[in-house]
Amino acid sequence: MRCVSDEDPYLWLEDIDGEAALRWVAERNAETDAALAADAGFTGLKERLREVLDASDRIPRTVRHGSYLYNFWRDARNARGVWRRTTLEQYRKDDPEWEILLDVDALAEAEDEKWIWAGAQLRHPDHGRALVCLSRDGGDAVVVREYDLAARAFVEDGFRVAEAKTRIGWIDADTVFVGTDFGPGSLTDAGYPRTVRRWRRGTPLEDAAQVFEADTGDVAAWAWHDTTPGFERDFVARWLDFFRSEMFLLTPDATLTRIDVPDDATAYAHRGYLIVAPKSAWLGQPAGSLLAFDFDAFLAGDRTAQVLFTPDERTALAGHSWTRHHLLLETMRDVSTRIEVLTPASGGGWTRRALADVPALSCVAVADTDPDVSDEYFLDVSGFLQPSTLHHGRVDADSEILKQAPARFGTEGLAAEQFFATSPDGTRVPYFVIGPAGAPDGPGPALLYGYGGFEVSLTPSYDAVTGRAWLERGGTYVVANIRGGGEYGPDWHRAALGAQRPRAYEDFAAVAGDLVARGITTPAMLGAMGASNGGLLMGAMLTRFPHLFGALVVQVPLLDMLRFHKLLAGASWTAEFGDPDSEADRPHLQELSPYHRLTADRAYPPVLLTTSTRDDRVHPGHARKAAARLRELGQPVLLHENTGGGHAGAGDNEQTAHIEALAHTFLWRHLARERD
Repeated sequence: MRCVSDEDPYLWLEDIDGEAALRWVAERNAETDAALAADAGFTGLKERLREVLDASDRIPRTVRHGSYLYNFWRDARNARGVWRRTTLEQYRKDDPEWEILLDVDALAEAEDEKWIWAGAQLRHPDHGRALVCLSRDGGDAVVVREYDLAARAFVEDGFRVAEAKTRIGWIDADTVFVGTDFGPGSLTDAGYPRTVRRWRRGTPLEDAAQVFEADTGDVAAWAWHDTTPGFERDFVARWLDFFRSEMFLLTPDATLTRIDVPDDATAYAHRGYLIVAPKSAWLGQPAGSLLAFDFDAFLAGDRTAQVLFTPDERTALAGHSWTRHHLLLETMRDVSTRIEVLTPASGGGWTRRALADVPALSCVAVADTDPDVSDEYFLDVSGFLQPSTLHHGRVDADSEILKQAPARFGTEGLAAEQFFATSPDGTRVPYFVIGPAGAPDGPGPALLYGYGGFEVSLTPSYDAVTGRAWLERGGTYVVANIRGGGEYGPDWHRAALGAQRPRAYEDFAAVAGDLVARGITTPAMLGAMGASNGGLLMGAMLTRFPHLFGALVVQVPLLDMLRFHKLLAGASWTAEFGDPDSEADRPHLQELSPYHRLTADRAYPPVLLTTSTRDDRVHPGHARKAAARLRELGQPVLLHENTGGGHAGAGDNEQTAHIEALAHTFLWRHLARERD
């Protein structure tokens, strides 16, 4: 039987809400539930996972605005969640008193709408109003409503924007920047706002004055107002593709001044500085550096840089955050993080010192700071077997452990280790193994996770769902840090761009082979899981290396690489993969596309595909069509399509627990058979 050609027989499954497509999806969901949800251990596993997700003693993650710490919280009683706040004094307590600002469950019931919280922007500096974003059942598109925090109510005649992939932000008490769907021609090919307007309170949205316009082939346009006292200013930008942008200073007389940095650099203004992270060599500094310039001097043509970070072969920039007087610098060395304090010296230059000691194979991240006001910081430290610990302190002062999450799964006899596999081109690929300590007592079930794209790094973290669903049952969990990610900086990402994408797949396959060579598992007992771009990675494993795996879970995936740019937000990813409409790119995309590589002359491991009808980022047609094609070929495949949840795949803890229980029941059934 031939491969799928340009005459795709399953195009009808791209009709997201089409009657025939939804009927077909319902049949597949029923098959999956009959095969997995009826398993003897499914209900118990789902309950244990739901218990983790709903636990009342989780650390509530907060963001400071003024004198309050704000948090969004879901639990068993609040399935859709509550937006709330408290003081630091209360937050220190085991059971803080929270002031409820908005109950999303109550709102959803009152309006008979499946609202999902999508964030809020508080007005600075008074914090009395917020622009609240709400998603219908989890999609990226949102409605925007102005909210009065004192009155605990939406402002009846306030700022309101209909459903769209809107970008909006405060300028002052009565003005916002807004980019949204203004009708034909106002969106880019990727479906994001192409124009930015200045909208004044009390005026119709359609009359808002346009201040900037991007091209239709760009990804998006956006604008923001810097509220830093003494440094108030406006910026606009166009997102040329996923990795390139142009930024402009917008003066009060509407003049645009280009911030003349490379278009692949990340840049922003902070007080008197321009901070630039170049993704390619610039001004004699390597890709992956972090540079500081005097902002006004830079605009005048001075290119004198103060070097805040220089990468090496093993060390990359992981992030940075400002306090009032310092810069907190996060770096990774072989994927383990460290954190330093950088302080501008009075005579020029910067001093640096370690901020905190971090255990080996752990991750430290700045959870929050208050850069306009103080040198306060919140640090989160965790590891694969180490629950999160939240530290609070001030630079040059004492710190304290503010919160410590309890253990959620048994870790006795488990260890986390790091190994390196060798890819076919000789590249050393790091990966983490979490499982029984010491030498393997014979091979056992193992689950390999990866992503490998968009410069996303997979660092050590505590995952109680994986702990309960996999590690406690005796499985080994593995995280592969393959090329395409950001674990070693921009060059690590660039090595797997476009036609070089197979390097990421070869890296992942090399890790799979290394696990077998070490006696940790066998191909029949090795499974793999990935989501979104990681779902594309799973599609590559299915079609390129099916002999290495006993089962695959493919979540909210890209799989049709010849049509991805025509589906929802897909046009924004051509810089990562290539453009199917380009004669130069189409051949390698045809070769990459898992959907088009499925043939009748190969045997494939069992596959579980999951997606969401409400995913308006990665089209559910990718998973639907791949499932249909595998069914046509007589291959073992199951599909579960959640009706809500957006690109996350689930809209609440109940849905999350159900999907995770399906995935791990599927994996254990196929991978543990030989051992059991």
